Amino acid sequence: MLSDRSRPVIEATLPVVADNIRHIAERFYEHLFAAQPELLDGTFNRGNQAEGTQQVALAGSVAAFASALVTAPEQLPEQLLSRIAHKHASLGVRPAQYEVLHDHLFWAITDVLGAAVTPEVGAAWDEVYWLMAYALIHTERGLYSARGVRPETVWREWRVTDKVPETDAVVTFVVRRTDDRSVRTSLPGQYVTVQVPLPDGVRQPRQYSLTRADDGEHRQFAVKRVHGAGRPDGEVSTFLCDRVDVGDHLTLSLPFGDVVLDESGRPLVFASAGIGIAPMAGMLSHLVAAGSHLPIRVLHADRDERSFALRGQVLADVRTLPRAKAYAWYERDTDSDLGLAGVFPGRMDLADLQLPDDALYYLCGPMPFLQSVRGSLLDQGVRPRDVQYEVFGPDLWAADLLGEPAPGAGELDEVPAR
Repeated sequence: MLSDRSRPVIEATLPVVADNIRHIAERFYEHLFAAQPELLDGTFNRGNQAEGTQQVALAGSVAAFASALVTAPEQLPEQLLSRIAHKHASLGVRPAQYEVLHDHLFWAITDVLGAAVTPEVGAAWDEVYWLMAYALIHTERGLYSARGVRPETVWREWRVTDKVPETDAVVTFVVRRTDDRSVRTSLPGQYVTVQVPLPDGVRQPRQYSLTRADDGEHRQFAVKRVHGAGRPDGEVSTFLCDRVDVGDHLTLSLPFGDVVLDESGRPLVFASAGIGIAPMAGMLSHLVAAGSHLPIRVLHADRDERSFALRGQVLADVRTLPRAKAYAWYERDTDSDLGLAGVFPGRMDLADLQLPDDALYYLCGPMPFLQSVRGSLLDQGVRPRDVQYEVFGPDLWAADLLGEPAPGAGELDEVPAR
């Protein structure tokens, strides 16, 4: 809880911090990596740095956290914290790193805002930072403990046993463990971090959703090649798609992620766009393995049927589940030979079909898609607590602002696999 002394200071200064958040973030990362370039080896995503998306991730999350403390002083924003903690755990983040980030972030705040950062203002924002940091450290400690690991032991080697082209831009990798250590199976909907040594010797991490239920020996994930639309090609996705083949080894983290399948027995609706189908495929695979008889609706939006990644696996699972149906929305060419229950032109419109009563909803796709579908569900009377959504990319804090515009969010092909 934010102290009575700090709350009015945060309320008064939050607008000016928000107005300068991008500049603060840019100065923060410049200062951080100049002092500790080793953090770009295995921890920070330099692709997001190049695009500019990472520049607001940390500072944006701190500002969103501060806003939540002011709006609801009696409680912490648990959803935001859980999302960030799971991503940190998948990277093996250590408590000591919060001290490092603190020092460089507050240097940047002072550098940008200058004399406006009085001792009183500095102390108030210091309190916000450590409230957030200790909440994350506590949550991450619990995640590591539950899996019986330490931050440095979340990693292990896997061997690629299959590589399957799904579309022109998406490849599925199947990997098998290389040692006899016990493997904790994933929860349906979780992801792993893949840590790739690039040609310049720097290891780069990326998160990818697991797309099939674990069997104790194998894991499966899909990689979308990032390119085009005026953005730099994704160095990790390109490396994986072009240079990693059957027999090669990959370093994967244990599975993490807080958007997981509910087991209460209620009907389920999965709504996805583009590569957002990946965690939905993993959940469907778990339901097949469990022999589910729940009413299930799979709703997917894409450019056309050829762009629909994992469609063979997803539709096979839908046919196996006795009470499941699948529908698609295509922006161009609605011809289909998949045996879908319905195919519609344009963007997803939930008015096109009847959804089961008392369902739980899982959403994944670009931010505008999440905004549109979630808003439509709430307008129809669905309770916010019955809608979970997965967010790809560094701006995890933006997911708590679904009612607000999301600058920079783009079309379906602009959603990387984290």
